[in-house]
Order: sequence, then C-alpha cells, then structure tokens
Amino acid sequence: MTQQRSPRLARIPFARNRVSLSRRTLLGALAGLPLIASAAMAADQAMQLSDEDKADLKRVAAYLDGIRSLRARFQQIASTGSISFGKIYLRRPGDLRVEYDPPVPVLLVADGFWVSYYDKQLDQLTQIPIEETPIWFLVQNTIQFTSKITVTNIERSPGAIRLTMHQTDKPDAGSASLTFADEPLELRQWKITDSQGTEVEIALQDAEFGGALSNDLFAVPKTRRQTGATNSGGKS
Repeated sequence: MTQQRSPRLARIPFARNRVSLSRRTLLGALAGLPLIASAAMAADQAMQLSDEDKADLKRVAAYLDGIRSLRARFQQIASTGSISFGKIYLRRPGDLRVEYDPPVPVLLVADGFWVSYYDKQLDQLTQIPIEETPIWFLVQNTIQFTSKITVTNIERSPGAIRLTMHQTDKPDAGSASLTFADEPLELRQWKITDSQGTEVEIALQDAEFGGALSNDLFAVPKTRRQTGATNSGGKS
C-alpha cells in the first residue's frame, strides 16, 4: 500500500492517560483488567445479525484489513477529561508502539506476543500477553468478524455506522466501539471500555497509512539497568 496522509482525524484509543496515574492503572485500562476490588461489568450479549449487518461487517473488515501500517501524532482524552499527547506506530500483524510526550514517562510496545509497558521514570518494565488486551483485534494478521469476535451492537445514522464488540472468549479484556463515516468508509473514532466501564479515546493527527516502519520501533524496551544507562530520562 502506498503512503497516504489522512485529511481528517480518527480516534483510536490504546491506553489510559498516565499523568498522576499508577502503572497498574494504565495497564489495567490497556488490558481491560479490573482496577478496583469490585465485580467486573458483565459483557453484553451477542446480537442477532441481519443480512444487512453481515454485509456491513464484511465491508468494515475489508477496510480495516487494508490498513497494514500507520504512523501518526495523537491526542488522548481520558474519561476524567485529562489530555496527553504522543506518537503512535502500527504495523500488522502484531506490532504497535505508543510513545507519550513528557511529562508522561510511558512507552507501550506490542511485538506480536506481548504488550510491554515501560515506565521511564521508575525504570520498570511490565509485560502482558497481547491476547489479554483490546489491541489484539487491531494487530491480527487478518481482520475478520469470526466467532472469535462477539458483535454486541450495530448503530446506523445518515453517513455513519458504529460497531461495538469484544473477544468472545475474553469478554473481560474490554470492549471496543468503532465509529466510521460511510460511503466511503473511514474510521473516525475508536473507544475502549474496560471491565469497570472506564472509557478512553485517542484522536489521530496527520495520520499516514502505508509505508515501511523500522523493526527497531517494535523492539521490547530495555530498562536502564539492562543497558547500563544512568540518565533518568534515558532512551528506552
């Protein structure tokens, strides 16, 4: 696919705002894990798909499957209203990198197997299986609405369509709502809801689709202890 610059904004959230939040909170928002000692929200039930629903899901899958790589700036809005900024890189299958601008000392990298969370300030690295996060749907090799994905709602309005879904065998890993402009399809908004009902959005800016991305972008971060670096703001 040739490199193209998106003329509009799309919203794709991957992680909750980190300013004044703990590593556990950010990882919880990313992975859809419970953040407090209370019962997780029950996942919505699968909807009965009409022929129109099935046709729309086929169109959406073909559109998303055509996005093999992406780079963009982003603005992230947490449910509290706090805002952070950074850069995002996506390369399917499997690879994702989310770099936050200071003062958020966070780097998130998915390498096809793990999602690695590196806190530069604490020099701590935490990893969780990619299958345990909502990121799984976006970075799989082929994007299809199979039995592995439970679609719980499809909403239509003039010129727009919105899908809500979760992993069938991991409903507590969070749900995703995707909103598209229609005719032609264009992803406008991606909202992740975790098991406690916390919602996160990211707006992409100057997105470029297609083009090669360096393997180094998706290498597992190394701590300063591993590299022998002493600079508290050292590169990962």
